[in-house]
Amino acid sequence: MRLTTRGRYAVTALLDLALQTSQQDSAVSLSDIAKRQSISISYLEQLFSKLRKRGLVTSIRGAAGGYHLAKPLDEIDVMSIISAVDESVDAMQCGGRGDCQSGTMCLTHDLWCALSNHVEQYLKNITLAQLLNMEHVQSVSDRQHIAFPNDISTKDINTITLSTSEANPA
Repeated sequence: MRLTTRGRYAVTALLDLALQTSQQDSAVSLSDIAKRQSISISYLEQLFSKLRKRGLVTSIRGAAGGYHLAKPLDEIDVMSIISAVDESVDAMQCGGRGDCQSGTMCLTHDLWCALSNHVEQYLKNITLAQLLNMEHVQSVSDRQHIAFPNDISTKDINTITLSTSEANPA
């Protein structure tokens, strides 16, 4: 069994989105997620397209655009995120077909089948709400915010504009 970067990045990006959503009301940009998580924006765009099609996120266009979670945190499980980006947690060489050894079932087929089922059930029972409460999530998020602070907000831009126009009246 091998979970590729696609599945890992999708879970990481949605956990980041969940953290940001809990701290702000505005949409979260992919560029901010990309900076904090060291994932390319083009890769995130591909992932978020799939996540949006599966109803896990919603998008807002425009200057203040970005993404929001489409469901409450306790309704989005890790397995749904992984499945949404076309990943699986299948540990079987045969993909469950039972043709892993020259067209017939191998000696350890039942072991790998059981492992796959256990991993899938475990991931179905872990939600984004539970991930947010895990021991190190908040401290890692705090470290990432210090290392990669968000760009200037709209409020900051308005303040800068007002300050500049007040300093240089026409």
